[in-house]
Amino acid sequence: MGVAAMAPAGRALARTRPVVAALDVGSAKVAALIAAVDGEGPPQVLGAGVRACGGVKRGLVADMERTEAAIRAAVMQAEKMAGLEVDSILVNLSAGALQSDVASAEIDIAGHRIAEEDVAALLAAGRQRIEQEIRGHGRTILHAEPTLYTIDGLEGVTNPRGFHADRLAVDIHVVSAATPPCRNLDLAVRRAHLGVEAIVASGVAASAAVLGAEERELGVALVELGAGVTTVALHAGGMLAALHAIPQGAADITADIAACFATPRVVAERLKTLHGAATALPRDNHEMIEVPALDPDEPPDGRRVSRAELIAVIRASLDRIFAAVAETLQSLGFAGPAGRQVVLTGGGAELRGIADFAAMALGRQVRIGRPRGLRGLPEAQSSAAFATVAGLVLHGATPRLDLARMPRPRARPSAGSGPGLVHRLLTTLRRQF
Repeated sequence: MGVAAMAPAGRALARTRPVVAALDVGSAKVAALIAAVDGEGPPQVLGAGVRACGGVKRGLVADMERTEAAIRAAVMQAEKMAGLEVDSILVNLSAGALQSDVASAEIDIAGHRIAEEDVAALLAAGRQRIEQEIRGHGRTILHAEPTLYTIDGLEGVTNPRGFHADRLAVDIHVVSAATPPCRNLDLAVRRAHLGVEAIVASGVAASAAVLGAEERELGVALVELGAGVTTVALHAGGMLAALHAIPQGAADITADIAACFATPRVVAERLKTLHGAATALPRDNHEMIEVPALDPDEPPDGRRVSRAELIAVIRASLDRIFAAVAETLQSLGFAGPAGRQVVLTGGGAELRGIADFAAMALGRQVRIGRPRGLRGLPEAQSSAAFATVAGLVLHGATPRLDLARMPRPRARPSAGSGPGLVHRLLTTLRRQF
């Protein structure tokens, strides 16, 4: 997005190519990426930064000063590496009562050939309906992307231009969030002297970085296991069809380890990272791990537990998380041949053996999704934990029709609610098998 000033190292590159800046504000860390976009090839990463963040809880800003400090440090690190300064940025939101809705709009074509102005009028009608039903109830619209068009009852039309019709309708997939969390996130970023280009739902961003076009077409669920929030993003027919946030995450596993073994959280996180796993091996019963005590008066060493005991605690936490994921998938209607593929990403997806655990827990094929589609992404930012920030760059670099970014329209014709988009998409896909 905007470039405020340029150091000599990045001057020539920044002048010739526009820049996209992205910021992932998570419950465990803040990550920033700056990339150059030329419209011909994948975005080229110029700078990256990451800082631990203790000011965000369950995806929501809970400590403004700590969050601001982490944002400032991560962005400054990325700017220093890129050799330029940015003045506006794309930022993610993973909580805030994220909600996925479908709005529909319909207009009378009177039998003539559908022209560009008819489509524009239809989208204006849809935007008006969204304003009334969502923004009017104290929510902020993050995304409003047209999905399926309907011509005289014929569903699933991707481009209605040039057809003759009496009635033209469209389904619009809308992602919204409670307004106060959006404002708090916006404030934290602006306090770091950055403008907010747009707030993007985490599931939308991560999907851009880890999902392939064919996966989106056939039907896939992205499960982003973050520190404080797990996001489920459902895709079918090549489009985002549903989004849901679960207030559980990898930090809950850390908390369970800390409570079970009476050890500080920082130690529990290290135990999970270095020795933890989602699946156990026979030798884990014989491998012993030292666990420092929570009480500083206790001896610093001497307490030992088997690796199998640690894994048992981790698996119990994962059971609860993936039970909630399975319930969410069922409620979204993700079933049948088009509901077999799950992609797991986020920091929690780095746990050894978690893909096999998730496959058994969900009864579906599971793979780990790591960011792709960027050139020059540093190795340290190439893991699943950085899928969201990489996806933010790709989201910002890809032209898209999003009614949430358009000026608010004036009134025009009949529009109504449009439930059943997920069902229609999945039903269409099932017919192909």
